[in-house]
Amino acid sequence: MISGPDDLRQRLDAEDHLVDDGLATALHLALDLGLPLLLEGEPGVGKTGAVLALARAQGAELLRLQCYEGLGPEQALYEWNYQRQLLAIRLAESRGERLTDAGLFTEEYLEERPLLAAMRSSGDPPPVLLIDEVDRADDEFEALLLEFLGERSISIPELGTVRAAGPFVVVLTSNRSRDLHDALRRRCLYHWIDYPDPEQVARIVRRKVPGASTALADLVAANVAGFRGLDLDKQPGLAEAIDWTRVLVSLGLTDSLVDATVEPARLESTLGAVAKTVDDRDTLRRVVLDGRLG
Repeated sequence: MISGPDDLRQRLDAEDHLVDDGLATALHLALDLGLPLLLEGEPGVGKTGAVLALARAQGAELLRLQCYEGLGPEQALYEWNYQRQLLAIRLAESRGERLTDAGLFTEEYLEERPLLAAMRSSGDPPPVLLIDEVDRADDEFEALLLEFLGERSISIPELGTVRAAGPFVVVLTSNRSRDLHDALRRRCLYHWIDYPDPEQVARIVRRKVPGASTALADLVAANVAGFRGLDLDKQPGLAEAIDWTRVLVSLGLTDSLVDATVEPARLESTLGAVAKTVDDRDTLRRVVLDGRLG
């Protein structure tokens, strides 16, 4: 039983996931009130990681639905196992029998997907359902979510309405690649995750990359913050700061980078952890060659 935001923050800390007061409060309210939580923020600020850590901190089952264009009820809700149904039909025919729809559309042939699995779960602690990057899905999928989030029920034409067997936690994430409908937002608590300041980034980097010294973590955090001030196609986020640190540690460039003795040519080869387009790579490459790193 989580007593409050401070307790939750400490539990997430124990899972090597650092959060600020605002995010700890938002996650606690989602747990305490049983309301869906919509987390928005730029890519790489730790939205998905926060939800994964939340499930671990409670010892709860994680049910994850990764959204994409064209996502439909077969991937999100349930699907009928047509191969097994076909085999059942052939087996019945071999016995001179005939299966009706009532015999084919039963629990035996129903394959549940994440939303239905959450609805039917009665686990203790309740499962955590992550609907990741909901902004990638189509409008039709958002409409499908309205009944699910608002009524905690799913309509299966062949079986009727399935209502939640017990509580479960729902967190949606969005990178704001498109606007979500107001009806969906109204059904959720809302929290915006800002990119953490360099001091917080350095703390997270030290936690996530055990081989990183304090000086290296501070240097990476400061430089990534500087990169974010450049005109880049893809702004580096927290994930890129962690990846870059891992790369630097892996290549043994930690001391030379901190001492400013690293050769630019060697540093260039590490920029793929931060730059995600050729234009961004060229921009950062110029920064490195100009000696503006540090």
